[in-house]
Amino acid sequence: MLFSWTSSLRNRRLRKRNAYFGYTLRFYGPNVAAAYYILSLKGGFRYAGQTEWFRTDQRGNFSWDFINHKDSPLEEVDMSHTDINYTGLGNLEGQRSLRSLSLRGCTEVDDWFLSRLHVFQDSLEELDISHCPGITTGGLVALRNLKGLRRLDVSSLSRISTPGLVIILLEEMLPHCQITATGYDHSLAQEEEEGREQMEGQR
Repeated sequence: MLFSWTSSLRNRRLRKRNAYFGYTLRFYGPNVAAAYYILSLKGGFRYAGQTEWFRTDQRGNFSWDFINHKDSPLEEVDMSHTDINYTGLGNLEGQRSLRSLSLRGCTEVDDWFLSRLHVFQDSLEELDISHCPGITTGGLVALRNLKGLRRLDVSSLSRISTPGLVIILLEEMLPHCQITATGYDHSLAQEEEEGREQMEGQR
């Protein structure tokens, strides 16, 4: 009973945190709405053409100066270890200049979430989805649409049972992308070689 109540409370909090910022969007535009959503989850971002990052402090407070940049799109977003989920991602979909996105350690990022990243296929160059426990091999297949990716971190994905074979798959889907995959118990090199031999034997 207590577990059910706790789970229900957590789900309500997640829905609230990832609500669509429609009011902010209507009055301030997509850039400010996205920025506000990111900061509300204690993430960080950098506007295109600027070096300054906007982040919250240890208490979750932040500067409201980002409101003065409503005409500046977001270029880099760091949502590491936040509660961003599939619904909340809708607040970022208007950021068609997004070049770098870090989702490291996000427990709500799953295969369904990855399937929605195709909206950034024309701009996204760097993606970090390491340490996300909800991602499986099936979800990684959705990344094939991100043809502009140059760096991808898939380290320590606990639900990936054959990382070597997954790397082969990713390399074939994204031939121009540098893939990082650390934190796995067995030898990736050995598994990758075995995988290549199996694939060659099937040809």
